[in-house]
Amino acid sequence: MSLYVEARIEADLEELWARTQDPSRHQRWDLRFTEIDYLPQVPGEPQRFRYGTRVLPFLTIAGTGISAGEKRRADGTRTSALRFASPHPLSLLQEGSGYWRYVPTPDGGIRFVTGYDYRPRWGRFGALADRLLFRPLMGWATAWSFDRLRLWLERGITPERQLLHGLAEVAFRVGCVIAAFLTAPMLTLAAVALAFLLPPLPTTPAARRCLRTPPARARAPRLLTTLQEQS
Repeated sequence: MSLYVEARIEADLEELWARTQDPSRHQRWDLRFTEIDYLPQVPGEPQRFRYGTRVLPFLTIAGTGISAGEKRRADGTRTSALRFASPHPLSLLQEGSGYWRYVPTPDGGIRFVTGYDYRPRWGRFGALADRLLFRPLMGWATAWSFDRLRLWLERGITPERQLLHGLAEVAFRVGCVIAAFLTAPMLTLAAVALAFLLPPLPTTPAARRCLRTPPARARAPRLLTTLQEQS
């Protein structure tokens, strides 16, 4: 099943485009990556890039990608497509493709949408691990990152500061659960339920604020479909 995330962002389209297409800005808000760099471009060929995710202090799982195409419509809608792959033996993600779509709305906002899919490695074990753990985690991380980007654009809160907000809020909620367990054990389950169910603070990114299922009217851009047929 392809991953889909949509965020509604009140921002200028050009600024949203810059913070998603510029690697140095992209890596600041996207939880899935710790580094993104453009590779030297050969004249006449698509732009290639390198990405990496640090999973341990001395271990970074890297891969490469290619900007496979871009479309702009008269109504202001933009779509950029890409392909990516990781040769690292520890990377569950082997190769895939995806798109970003920027759809202006009548009230001046932007529907920022992504859809992507990939093929896992490691055979049946990899397929099971992907379905039960990795794919849900990737979907959550994408949605959390989209809301982080929204807060950066709408409220001017830097991604780094938002991360501190998120960690502080998690620590506070865990502390409340521990305090309930130590002082009133009968209330521990209620404290756990509240810790999970209460909405995050407005300055804390939250995956739940993003749409995770495509609307009935939404269809993946033909550009992505073509890429998947070619892979």
